[in-house]
Amino acid sequence: MKKNDIQFLAYYLPQFHPIPENDAWWGKGFTEWTNVKKAKPLFKDHKQPIIPGELGYYDLLKQPNIQEEQAKLAREYGVDGFIYYQYWFDTDKMLLEKPAEAMLANKNIDIPFCFCWANETWKGIWHGLDNPEVLIEQQYRGVKGYQAYFNYLLPFFKDKRYILVDNKPMFHIYRIEDIPDFKAFTDTFNSLAEQAGFNGVYFIATVVSQSFNVLDNACVYGQVGLDVFFKMRYQKPSFFKSGSLLNKVENKLKTKFGASYKIGVRKKPLIFDYAKGVAEFNIKSPHNKYIPCVFPNWDNSPRSGKKSLIFKNATPKAWQKHLEVTVNEAKNNVDNPKFIVIKSWNEWAEGNYLEPDKNYGLEWLEVVKRVKSNIIETEL
Repeated sequence: MKKNDIQFLAYYLPQFHPIPENDAWWGKGFTEWTNVKKAKPLFKDHKQPIIPGELGYYDLLKQPNIQEEQAKLAREYGVDGFIYYQYWFDTDKMLLEKPAEAMLANKNIDIPFCFCWANETWKGIWHGLDNPEVLIEQQYRGVKGYQAYFNYLLPFFKDKRYILVDNKPMFHIYRIEDIPDFKAFTDTFNSLAEQAGFNGVYFIATVVSQSFNVLDNACVYGQVGLDVFFKMRYQKPSFFKSGSLLNKVENKLKTKFGASYKIGVRKKPLIFDYAKGVAEFNIKSPHNKYIPCVFPNWDNSPRSGKKSLIFKNATPKAWQKHLEVTVNEAKNNVDNPKFIVIKSWNEWAEGNYLEPDKNYGLEWLEVVKRVKSNIIETEL
């Protein structure tokens, strides 16, 4: 891999416009900004709420020029493409699809893109509630359902901005092992892609467990290194580890009162020091399909409150170190996919964003530009 072959792709969240479902679940006019605005500091020197910078509290549908501005800003500062989260629940049910559809229709949004199918059931607990009620369930309808999904995606795949690898549309899958008939899914997509003139689909896994071996699946070309963050997010206190007294008590209570009974759930944020924490990430690629994932910041307390995961002391200086370490590792892995995934462009309620804010302005983005410039200069 040449060092300047590395491309930076950033996850893109479309939840910046009201939809009837969110109105019903969370109140009229709910968007990602709702939680961002009402966030409160949970400890001394906790910087909340975070206030957006020059793009403001935008609405992706009421302000159609915003996506043009985002694309221009991203390209100017070294972000090579967006990975739009996509919420396809069933053959007749999608959510938050309008921004991507607007992007497809507006050729002035000048940035490469692809999709990440966020194939996950939505629950109330997502936004800090104790109620795990299912809001909308992820369904898998077999070959006919997959055909319908592919047919919806095909106009995007054919768009000249869509990211292709070896003439294969790049398609990320959030929870790849949740697909019950995975082979039928990939066979359907690959067959239809070939009929449309592609060489198949470039599937990339995101969150996987040990039960799903990426290396054993020839049709999966990459795995985004996002797992470590999710393992950290759901940590329980050390006194509640498997086999402990509290763990045994909980298991007995579950037997008596039901599987949903829990004790030992965190009542305060899980806090890590950013500079110390990221030093352990991406220092060694575990296999040749690994795609490193980086994040400039992380504080999902606007969404999760006291159950949040917070990386304190996240600064542009520490972010640059994190990105440089990752690039240095990636450039040595010549057989790996030539991408680094950034979480994220605009997940404000998760505290993952590159967009300008009031605290640091453009500094998050300036780091990306600086690191990319260094990659190119050292190659010359």
